[in-house]
Amino acid sequence: AVGAAAMEEAAAHNGSAAGAGTGTGTGSSAAARPPATPEGMALAYGSLVLMALLPIFFGALRSVSCAKSKNSSEMPETITSRDAARFPIVASCTLLGLYLFFKIFSQEYINLLLSMYFFVLGILALSHTISPTMNRFFPANFPNKQYQLLFTQGSGESKEEIVNYEFDTKDLVCLALSSVVGVWYLLRKHWIANNLFGLAFSLNGVELLHLNNVSTGCILLGGLFIYDVFWVFGTNVMVTVAKSFEAPIKLVFPQDLLEKGLEADNFAMLGLGDIVIPGIFIALLLRFDISLKKNTHTYFYTSFVAYIFGLGLTIFIMHVFKHAQPALLYLVPACIGFPLLVALAKGEVTEMFSYESSAEILPHTPRLTHFPTVSGSPASLADSMQQKLSCPRRRRQQSPSAM
Repeated sequence: AVGAAAMEEAAAHNGSAAGAGTGTGTGSSAAARPPATPEGMALAYGSLVLMALLPIFFGALRSVSCAKSKNSSEMPETITSRDAARFPIVASCTLLGLYLFFKIFSQEYINLLLSMYFFVLGILALSHTISPTMNRFFPANFPNKQYQLLFTQGSGESKEEIVNYEFDTKDLVCLALSSVVGVWYLLRKHWIANNLFGLAFSLNGVELLHLNNVSTGCILLGGLFIYDVFWVFGTNVMVTVAKSFEAPIKLVFPQDLLEKGLEADNFAMLGLGDIVIPGIFIALLLRFDISLKKNTHTYFYTSFVAYIFGLGLTIFIMHVFKHAQPALLYLVPACIGFPLLVALAKGEVTEMFSYESSAEILPHTPRLTHFPTVSGSPASLADSMQQKLSCPRRRRQQSPSAM
């Protein structure tokens, strides 16, 4: 996940030499093409913004049910403050490692290996994404059998589960449909197949990656804010990797769609890192809203609007200055600043920073919400508790027929 995030950020700035990028950018050969029409650019940028909002919105909603899931295969991965602090460092090392790989080894073989890797990941991600929707279309009498893929290490008491994946026949149908998209992408590298995989990666990331509290989110976004600015403005590493890297880790939309139709090839693009990183913070604020039990989603909608504002500002500045822009430079202050101002206005800053998302992962565990009022001596209290414990046992003995 760390390596993918670094590459997602790199892809966001592909084509800055052609005078575009943020996330939003044009293909590397855009300089040889005629400039995009205003209508085509508006359509491309508007579509990118819409495609970015969809996985954040629905991924945040699904993260709530994911946190309450009893299925071990659907349990979220919690990001701690230590993980958040290390994330930009590991991502930078991964990005630099890819840069050296592309300098030393053949670009063709590396991209072939990465294509196969993302082919498998994309099929699994897309299958998991469409599964809840597809389940509504199966008839009631559909023969749905349960399967379990279990891989363990050791034996006896020292046996340890390595893989424990439960699935059914409906999941296999979704996997088959996703495989068709995977083969389409592998053979054609078509931008629609790329976007289907990209949307699936983004939604799964927002759904399954959980920040444990707001402080961790601020550490993660702040670290990646510095990471993004440094690798875009400070060096050419990110742009070099992005130009060499071919994988569905960005959303693309053609600026010449109106002229060439589905065969258009002059793309604006948005890296998945600019969607997933703010998205998991927005999902955290949705869970915080629900924990307040006020039947309002104030912080979620505030951060959602802040994301739209930050992404729109990124596109505007990129369009004015004709230079690659690190999207997190504008998204991070907006996504953190807007909700924080709302919390200050409502006097809920303490509640916001004391909220622990990890406490929501096991909501089915019984909790003692109030303490009973007791009186009397310790001896009488002990006698009373003993009687309560023994009463159910006597009732079961008196009615054996109930068994």
